[in-house]
Amino acid sequence: MANEKQSVKMWSGRFREPLDAEFEAWQRSIVFDWRLLDEEIAASKAHASAICAAGILTAREAVEVKNALDAIGAEFATEAGRAQVRDHVSAEDIHHFVELKLAERIGPLGLKLHTGRSRNEQIATDLRLYVRDCIRQTIGGIAAWAEALAAQARKAGEAVMPSYTHMQRAEPVLVAHWLLAYVEMALRDGSRLADCARRLNFCPLGSGAVAGATLALDRAIAARELGFAAPTANSIDATSDRDFVLEYLQALTLVGLHLSRFAEEITLFATAEFGFVHLPEAFSTGSSAMPQKKNPDLTELLRAKVGRLNGAAQTVALQLKGLPLAYNKDMQETQEPAFAAAFVPPTLRLVARFTAALELDRERMSQAAQSGYLNAMAAATYLVHKGVPFRLAHEKIGQAVRFAIGKGVELNQLTLAELRAFGEEFGEDFFAAIALDATLDCHDVMGGTARARVAEALDAVAERIAALEQFAAAEAVHAGA
Repeated sequence: MANEKQSVKMWSGRFREPLDAEFEAWQRSIVFDWRLLDEEIAASKAHASAICAAGILTAREAVEVKNALDAIGAEFATEAGRAQVRDHVSAEDIHHFVELKLAERIGPLGLKLHTGRSRNEQIATDLRLYVRDCIRQTIGGIAAWAEALAAQARKAGEAVMPSYTHMQRAEPVLVAHWLLAYVEMALRDGSRLADCARRLNFCPLGSGAVAGATLALDRAIAARELGFAAPTANSIDATSDRDFVLEYLQALTLVGLHLSRFAEEITLFATAEFGFVHLPEAFSTGSSAMPQKKNPDLTELLRAKVGRLNGAAQTVALQLKGLPLAYNKDMQETQEPAFAAAFVPPTLRLVARFTAALELDRERMSQAAQSGYLNAMAAATYLVHKGVPFRLAHEKIGQAVRFAIGKGVELNQLTLAELRAFGEEFGEDFFAAIALDATLDCHDVMGGTARARVAEALDAVAERIAALEQFAAAEAVHAGA
């Protein structure tokens, strides 16, 4: 009986002694890789097609195997079903679990499915499928956030606000220009993840344990069935490659950093000291002690969660840095960091709804943009157009600002006579040149805050956001191939 029980293992033939019970429990990965059930079933069906074409399974047997695999997927599709997978007492990992369930359903035929493959290539394939789908979902979430930002930018119209450098007021910009800065970050994130998806989109099935399958498999069959671009080019690399996990987590770290920067600004701008935004009540909480409080819990938690992503990426990097080729059991530890990042797509969609619900106090922003000498750069540019070298223009306007500070007035409140004390180049047209609209429109370069340029940018990002949405939709089709 003991030998019969031991024979349930996928590798037990060479061993005489049973595993230490505590070691067996400690090294099992089913407690976390149960999340790969759908991917394991899809990859197993693709392998069935490949070994059918190689003559290992008849067409009828292949259909029976695939139907049984579908039935296993359906049986454990619910949350309660997934818990049964996780808590299975005999299975070492998700591959072993599916094999056990397949044998229960169709007997010895189920044991033929492992012909011509290794768990090394199975996990490499399952993880690629999992990460590819996570990327699709993440890109969809990024597109949703970018669209919410762009919608707020369109709604803001020609509203203005201060921009900041060193956390000091710098120059007036359109509110839309500020929001579009985050759209650019989001679009880069989407592009980066799409690149990662393209690089990982090659199928390891047929790589065997390390040297390639021992059967004459047509590897293109499995690759095509799973929606991969092609089979992987080298069996040693394919079974030991986890670059795609690390690259995915590193890309997510940047997503998290951009969300955190947005969260930090919203948290600051929602304070009474700024008053630029009003937090939506549906995404805020109160204080158990102070009845007047409305706390920015969402943005504060966003700032914190980036630590998870950075930690996950660092964990995988450290796991891989010293590994010889090819597969090593250490690689089992690259899975949990990838699974730990599963919160990102729903978080992005939550942030998209939060962004859409934000109320911007345009009047408060506009007042802030028109005080504090934020038109000083435009004033220096005025002098440049009068032929004054920029360094001298900078000096003259700096002196004028110092004088205005002493009087407690803005630059546009100085008299022409007072201005000419700093240079004869000042004329009546100076005041028009430093008016708010002129201060915005003097930044008339691609990427600048001039009103016409921002209008162009809004049109351009609409197309780029749509491209991200299309990528996510196309990848969803591939995932179901």
